[in-house]
Parts: sequence; structure tokens; C-alpha cells
Amino acid sequence: MAVYGIDLGTTYSCVARIDDVGRPAVLRNLEGSDTTPSVVYFESSDSVVVGQSAKDAAVLDPEHVVQLVKRDMGHVVPREFHGRTYTPEEISARILRKLVDDAKAFSGDEAHDVVITVPAYFGLAERNATHKAGEIAGLRVLDVVAEPVAAALDYGALEGNEDGGDRAILVYDLGGGTFDTTVLTLRGRELTVLCTDGAKELGGSDFDDRIVMHLVERFRERFPDVADPLSDPLTETQLRRDAEEAKKALSFRERYIVRIMHQGMVEPVELTRDLLEELTRDLVDRTVDITRRTVELAAERGVSAFDDVLLVGGATKMPAVAAALRTLFGFEPRLHNPDLAVACGAALYALDQAAFITSTSALPADGVLDVPETGLTHRSYEITTVASRGYGIKVTDPDTDREYITHLVHANDRLPASVTEDFYTLRDGQRQVQIQVMEQAGAVESEELQHNTVVAQGTLKIPPNKPARWPFQCAFTLGLSGLLTVIATEQETGEQIEISVQIGGLSQEAVDEARVVMSRQRIL
Repeated sequence: MAVYGIDLGTTYSCVARIDDVGRPAVLRNLEGSDTTPSVVYFESSDSVVVGQSAKDAAVLDPEHVVQLVKRDMGHVVPREFHGRTYTPEEISARILRKLVDDAKAFSGDEAHDVVITVPAYFGLAERNATHKAGEIAGLRVLDVVAEPVAAALDYGALEGNEDGGDRAILVYDLGGGTFDTTVLTLRGRELTVLCTDGAKELGGSDFDDRIVMHLVERFRERFPDVADPLSDPLTETQLRRDAEEAKKALSFRERYIVRIMHQGMVEPVELTRDLLEELTRDLVDRTVDITRRTVELAAERGVSAFDDVLLVGGATKMPAVAAALRTLFGFEPRLHNPDLAVACGAALYALDQAAFITSTSALPADGVLDVPETGLTHRSYEITTVASRGYGIKVTDPDTDREYITHLVHANDRLPASVTEDFYTLRDGQRQVQIQVMEQAGAVESEELQHNTVVAQGTLKIPPNKPARWPFQCAFTLGLSGLLTVIATEQETGEQIEISVQIGGLSQEAVDEARVVMSRQRIL
């Protein structure tokens, strides 16, 4: 039974599996690369191109190319190509299909059972959308796991920490489109997440944007009477490719020259590492602020020093990242397999999940399970994680009619979490209560409505002729898999509603239909 770990990244994706000796190994794509650009080109109604060829097509046919779709996961952001509308889940499914098809060509084994990674800061909608993308791709998604957890699993395997003592690890994960910072402890096969924080729209592509704007400004200065380069989709696409190449080059070089070509005009622009750091200093500062919040919370929870600070994600290759952490925190960070660690850790976790699913008996005392059809034995991981965001309900102050949010589960509460609180009706004779389940939307928990998002709702019936402030209870349970269950109970009659909050933009019927549509297309 082959199981795979997939790092479904904002800019690049990667797939790995466990090899014959039990070590994670990355499977190269048909182009011979370890990573595949997360770019989709809708060439025609029945032909979809994914990866480097799609990225190349963006120069000539940008209107039919989708990039950075991961930032839209969990949101209704439809795109129309060749007479059909595609959701972010459907577009992501084509990336997943390309990854597993190439993995089959590389390894000879059908890829069906997978674990897919997501940023630690993804909420319920984004996680569920990722799960549905896997379903549309025809995969059995064993679980969706946070990227820092996967990176830490890979680190533990590579460092041989099986019998070591406690280690405190800070994972600084700056990918192509998202940023997370997470504190974990590792003791043998026990991995505990203490706290996590992050930003959904902060990553290497934002650094690229700063380079693009600088290049455009230089071109405008040289040719003030020529149309704006960003008004031409072909020029803009080429500028973004050049910006990415410049960013990568300046991680190893001090200077790099970009030739801007637009409407017959050519302007060479020299970029330096110092200039790049000046243009993007505020972006690095944002990651530092988030890291500071995480470090301070870890200290409150008993971890004030770190055995390792791991840099994960391609954007951490920029020297400014390590320099900022060293200067401001005194850390000595190390690049830990930045492009591949997440996929490798996901493969380890996938094997763990597969071992449990196929086990017919209780977990042995030594934690060792046989993995059917692999010839491998596997010592299970014990993973404890935390809530990425706070969850609560909307309530109304009876004296002022002010509406606000009461959070029952808070960001960084240990999972599984179960909390029950009493609430009350507002008016005499009130016959029902609308339960609105809210998810923290901002970086910091807030009771203000605009800083939270409705993720589900239900209506609880109240018996007739009851006075104002008639009591009822709400119980929130957030499981390890990220499924939030809300049970509201009217205690006199036992009237009860249960809301399982595992949301996403697509119903199961829509997922099934999308799978059929994709099966009729060639994914190249």
C-alpha cells in the first residue's frame, strides 16, 4: 500500500513517499524536478497543463493561467475558462492530480492515499477546501496536517531523535504565499505543538511584487511617455518571472541585472542584495513581529530557549531572514531542507495514518505497527497540536443591544478542546435562538464582529411563555482533525441542535460533479 505526503504550496508543490528502508524520499516530476510550480493553464476545455509548462504559458496566454490559487482556498473566488467556471478547490485538484500522476510514473505505484499539508494558520474553511480538492482529484485524503508539524517530523527523522531528550524547536516557515511560526517540543516520537501564529498572505510572492514595482518605476523614469508596463499582461507576466529569478539569484549573489523589454524599449536595471533588503524590510519585519508573539507565548508556556530554529520554505534562503532572527532574537537559525521538508514530513505522517487505519488490533506497548503491503514496521507518532484560531458565537448585550463575539475555544488552546458555557435569551416569550458560530479572522482574537467570520449557524427552539434570560447551553468541541462540533441544548425540554462545522465552498454533490469533469480532461 503506497501512501504519499503532498506539500500543496502557493508557488511550488512537492510529493514524497517512504522508501523501501523507511525513509522519506521526494518523487521527481516528469520534467525531472523535485518541485512543481503550482500553476495551472487551461489550454482548452479538455486540456489542462500544470507545472513549469503552465508557468511558461503565462507569458503568452496569461488570461488562461492561474497562479497563487492557494490564497483563495476556502473562499468563493470563481474563475471562468472556455465556458466553464472553476472554484479554487477544482483548480488545486488539478495540481494534485499532476503530482500524483507524475509520482506514479516515477515510482510505478498508484498514488491514492495521501496526506496534504496546509499552513498552520489555515482555518476551517481553508482546511476543508484543501480536503475537497483532494477528493476532486480522486484521492483518499487520510488527513490534512499543518506544515510546521510536517517539517518537525522530517527534522526528527533526519536527526535521529528517537531516544533523545526533550528538544524545543521553533519552525519559521516562509513559503511562496504564506507565513507561519510555530513552537514545538520533540521527545522521541512525541511531538507537541505549544503555539503557532502566522499570516495567510505573506510570502515570497510579496517579495517578488516589491521587485516588480521597483523595476516598473525605473522603466517609467527612463521612458515617461511609454505606456505603463503593468498595463500589458505579457510584460507584467515576464516582469514577475524576472523578479522571482532575481530574488533567488540575490540569495547567493550581490548583484543581478534585469532587462525590461516593453513596446520596443529596453532598460537594463541592476538590482543588489542591499536594495532588495531595503525594498522588503517591512515584510521581514512583519514576520519578526509574528515570531515575537509566538516566542512570548511559548515563554508563558514554559519554553524560553530553543535547541533549534528551523528555516523552512523557499523564501527562507534569503540571507535577510536569518540575519533578522539572529540580530533581534539571538537565534542561530539553520536551513532545514527548505523546499522539501514539508513533503517528506507529510509522507512520514501518511505512513503513520496508514498504519493506524490498517491495524486490526490495539496499539502495542512499544508503539510499533506493521504496515501492510510495504514490508515495513512503523513506530507511531504521538502528536499534540493546538487550535490555529479562536471560535465562538455571536451574543447580544441585553442592556445596550451591542453585538459581540464570545470565544469558547481560543487560538493556541490544546487539542482536542471541549468547552461548555451557559447563555440566555433576550426577550420574554422568545421562541428560538439563532446560533451563529464565528471564527477569528484577524491575527489577534477580538470580540468585534468585523474581526470574525461566520462559519456556520443553526436555530435552537425555546419552549413557549418563557421569561427573558431563559438559559441554554452551547458546547464547542474542536478535534485533532480540525472538525468543530457545536451542540446547543435547551435544558428543560432537552431540545438540541448539533452543528458540525467542516465548511467549504462545495457540497458533496458539487465535489462529485467536479471529479467527473476533471476525469474528462487531460492533465498534462
